Amino acid sequence: MGMPLTNLFRLVARWLKRTSNIMAIATVVAVAILAGHTASAQITPRPPNPLASLKTVAVSEPPNLGEFVKDKPAAIALGKALFWDLQVGSNGLLSCASCHFHAGVDTRAKNQLSPGLLRVNASGEADPDTTFNAGGPNSGLQPADFPFHKLADPNNASSPVLAHTNDVAGSQGVFQAKFIKTVPGNPAEEVEVVPDPVFNVQDINVRQVTERNTPSTINAVFNHRNFWDGRAQNEFNGVNPFGSRDADAYVLKAPTRESPLEKTKISLKNSSLASQAVGPPLSSVEESATGRTFPDIGQKFNGVRIKLLPRELGKKLTKLRPLAKQLVHRQDSVLGSLSLWPLRGLIQGSYENMIENAFKREWWDSQYVIKVDSTGGTRSFKRLLDPLAIFASDEFSLMDYNFSLFFGLAIQLYESTLISNDSPFDRFMEGNSNALTVQQQQGMALFNQACVFCHGGAETTNASVRNLERLRLRRMAVGSGQAVYDNAFYNIGVLPTGEDLGVGGKDPFGNPLSESRLAALGLFEQLLSEEPNIPVAADERITADGAFKTPGLRNIELTAPYFHNGGQLTLRQVVDFYNRGGDFAQNNIDNADIGIRPLNLTEEQKTSLVAFMKSLTDDRVRYERAPFDHPQLFITNGHPGDQNAVTDDGRGQATTTMLELPAVGRYGLSTPQPNFLGVTSERSPTTITPPSSVNPLEGSMTEEDCPPGSTLKSVIGGYMCVSK
Repeated sequence: MGMPLTNLFRLVARWLKRTSNIMAIATVVAVAILAGHTASAQITPRPPNPLASLKTVAVSEPPNLGEFVKDKPAAIALGKALFWDLQVGSNGLLSCASCHFHAGVDTRAKNQLSPGLLRVNASGEADPDTTFNAGGPNSGLQPADFPFHKLADPNNASSPVLAHTNDVAGSQGVFQAKFIKTVPGNPAEEVEVVPDPVFNVQDINVRQVTERNTPSTINAVFNHRNFWDGRAQNEFNGVNPFGSRDADAYVLKAPTRESPLEKTKISLKNSSLASQAVGPPLSSVEESATGRTFPDIGQKFNGVRIKLLPRELGKKLTKLRPLAKQLVHRQDSVLGSLSLWPLRGLIQGSYENMIENAFKREWWDSQYVIKVDSTGGTRSFKRLLDPLAIFASDEFSLMDYNFSLFFGLAIQLYESTLISNDSPFDRFMEGNSNALTVQQQQGMALFNQACVFCHGGAETTNASVRNLERLRLRRMAVGSGQAVYDNAFYNIGVLPTGEDLGVGGKDPFGNPLSESRLAALGLFEQLLSEEPNIPVAADERITADGAFKTPGLRNIELTAPYFHNGGQLTLRQVVDFYNRGGDFAQNNIDNADIGIRPLNLTEEQKTSLVAFMKSLTDDRVRYERAPFDHPQLFITNGHPGDQNAVTDDGRGQATTTMLELPAVGRYGLSTPQPNFLGVTSERSPTTITPPSSVNPLEGSMTEEDCPPGSTLKSVIGGYMCVSK
């Protein structure tokens, strides 16, 4: 053990490649741990994080939540309404749930491809690849398209490559457009169509698609940071995803209704869900036309009398009846008592009422109006003498201005109820020895030997609040030395590092997303509001490029496709990926996690490992039982036609097909909704049911669900709204 640590790991890696037993992995980890204790005081060992029932883990909340929320159940109801409400989107047809409607993920297969838009060059500068390889805009994914990196021998990463694409299976959002204004009382905003050079078919815009696959919202409350690249900070600043990284983020406070407004910087720890929630509504790909702000969202739903404004997303939302376009089941576990069933929406006349019920008065009640200049950089306050006065186009109420605070915290509190902790695995860990089959128990033994070092703990991810609140930074050996890294963010060789830097990228202020790099720059405490758990020298090597947050594995049989690029269709394909040591681990040697090495599993062992992962499914999620029940949802599903031809709606945009997800009450469904591309929940890991031409979600969409100026038309696979 006196040899240099880097030499030790090189020897171990060579030995591992020659070893045919999965126990080699456990041995390597044991050697690494031993080396960390005896050979180098600087290497922090990565100990196993033992599996456990998720019932043993408490849900973390911000300690100062009571400074903002006065009625938690009312805030949860507000959060559920906002999460599912189609009116949040610029076009009145998109909600948070539009990409998180099935086990917290997205099962659409048409118009779900994005090219390699996050690619960088050798210098780390943006070098987007705008060419589609696996299909094209508005194409439909098929089982034969997977995996995205096809090998002659799926057990051998060095075998001939049969096909490869850097395309991403993401989630469709909005057409590219510029925000102009809202029309009070109308959920669809006025926008200007902007020609899209990437997402178009014959120069007709189709819906844009996100650059990464959609992760699940279920159990996301346990993540220390959210999004694949961790940009949604653990600390919520009340405004955007970036916590203390944004030195200019503040909300406004009115100690009394008559007192002058106070600029207030806030910090809520354990709030990465709130940080995440306020990102997509302003994304020009996911939910928003370019140019909206959160004060605009607040005014969108505000009950005050206003003129048309250029920045009105907030104004629109507080004015509209919650879930006005959707049915809410009378047995909904949260909203049932508020439902107007069999009519659409809630009994609450506006979101303004729901905010007043949920949040403390000093954050929304003031006689002062906030005046914002055209650049958004200068704010002034004036007292509103006439309560019925019409606001100028650059004026906002306190509720409108602080809408991001309400939106983020309410959705966080709702998503904090989405805990799936009653799987067969949980029951087994609680003492029911019959909850897992023999095969699943064999798979769990393999998982404990090979997977738990990253997918550890009851959360099945080391990226949890519980783990990272004490171990945010670690040191590890990498292929060409040793380095500091953001704990639980790993480069596992899904794609070449330059295709997507992940946590190796930067925030909007030019600072590294990587907390390790912040520590090396001496910025950790300034931008993250606490000290790093280990000192990091300015010249110390950091491994961050191409690294992504380790996801939890609960309900994984329901959440295909897999990885940040959505490039694997089945759990068997995922196991094959790890078994061969990833696809680009050697290419990514300077950043790749040392644990990504061939496992040499037998086919029987693979089957057992897949069987174990299926034991992580909570049937409440599968059957959409409380707390996983939900309002009705209309889901955009690409456009009639394909990648070669679409129908123009008269504005330079393709007509849109809509699917209906019916409202479900607390007792859930008798038959589960299908998974992505019909991947079955049966024991066989490769069984795929061909997609049906009949829409399994088809239901009661009506004319009033279409945007103004369009009418409803039935098509195979659902509906579409066409211009009149």
